[in-house]
Amino acid sequence: MTTPLPDWMPTEVSSPLDEKLGIEFVDFNPDRLVATMPVQGNEQPFGLLHGGATCSLVETIGSWAALLGAGPGRKAVGIELNATYMKAATAGVVTAVCTPVRRGRSLATFRIEVSDDQGSTTASARLTCRILPA
Repeated sequence: MTTPLPDWMPTEVSSPLDEKLGIEFVDFNPDRLVATMPVQGNEQPFGLLHGGATCSLVETIGSWAALLGAGPGRKAVGIELNATYMKAATAGVVTAVCTPVRRGRSLATFRIEVSDDQGSTTASARLTCRILPA
């Protein structure tokens, strides 16, 4: 991991759902968070990466980005998610890269690009989170 978690962040970064999906963080840079997820085990019946799994990856990484930007004593919850699927992932690992669009005191919006092992974009998403007191 290139950028570690700040000292004030919880040390446990994965939820039970994240563990089931195999989501792993690669970098916690607040301007460019990166996480991965395997396709295997997260497919729909036709062998393609399930859109719901992709949305879970997006929600996870975007919520952590909002929390990093919110600072100590705050929490973040997703309030709007928009995802567009461009290409099916059928094997390997997908990588999500999350960058801020806007960070405010009560709302934060992020763009998340998901790509396959070949670097092709499989999905593009936007997540808006509400920032609340912890």
